[in-house]
Amino acid sequence: MSTSLLQGEINVSLVAGPNVTAPGLLVELTKQNEAETLRFLAVRPIHTVFMSSIISDNGVASPLNRGAFYGYRNHEGQLEGVALIGHATLIETERPECIEAFARFARRCSPTHLIRGEQEKVESFWNYYSDTEQAARLVCREFLLRRQTIPTNVDVVPGLRQATAADLEMVITANDSMACQENGTSPLAKDSAGFRERSIRRIRQGRVWVVVENNQLLFKTDIIAQTPQAAYLEGVYVDPGRRGKGFGLKCVRQLTEYLLMRVGSLCLTVNEKFPRALTFYERAGFDIASRYDTIYLQR
Repeated sequence: MSTSLLQGEINVSLVAGPNVTAPGLLVELTKQNEAETLRFLAVRPIHTVFMSSIISDNGVASPLNRGAFYGYRNHEGQLEGVALIGHATLIETERPECIEAFARFARRCSPTHLIRGEQEKVESFWNYYSDTEQAARLVCREFLLRRQTIPTNVDVVPGLRQATAADLEMVITANDSMACQENGTSPLAKDSAGFRERSIRRIRQGRVWVVVENNQLLFKTDIIAQTPQAAYLEGVYVDPGRRGKGFGLKCVRQLTEYLLMRVGSLCLTVNEKFPRALTFYERAGFDIASRYDTIYLQR
């Protein structure tokens, strides 16, 4: 991060200004804070699965996190907020003063690529963050969908399996195409080496599922984050020739059955501009849990 820290602590009154309504302290979280941080995040598992999974996978402080974790402590030293500030900026708190402190501090850090979270919280965060040289390039309004019950009478899709290294190029191509469609940028063009490294790591973790026939990718989805409480799905791809025929729905239902025997909830986000996608996941048994915003920023 570009902002220097004095013994890992940031004076909130200096970061957030005179509008802070309660005394508090921003701290950069370290390995000794991991258990405490995971307990805090576990209170709302579908909203925090991404941050919790990163910490479980990499540790609270790691270059693989593409950012740093910060906590907001009240005057009694209790955590009241946690934020990942970096390539993706995410916050978890119910306290307005935490949102303000995190936003004003994030303005002083290295530029972020996106800000994501519940709409009201992202709007509040943006009000404090946006008077900076970084401007919003795109704002996506999304539904956070959730499923907690294991489906019954699931049709088995022959060939649905965890991806291997041999599937890497097909997976990368599909993910890059979907990213371009969703937010107008190509991660493969922007950071080819990093994009490939993250993709192969996810495959090695067993978090990419595919159906491949005759060297053609028919279905794919990534489990972007997973904890014992929740799993977050992203990048669900169905071959154009198989769409509208129930094939993708069968794949999602089978994967849902498998995952919900291992975690408490499944969740994913759908852009509100794609009502057909929302209908698809509702047919797969998901319902709307919350409304989210993702703000993509100009470089």
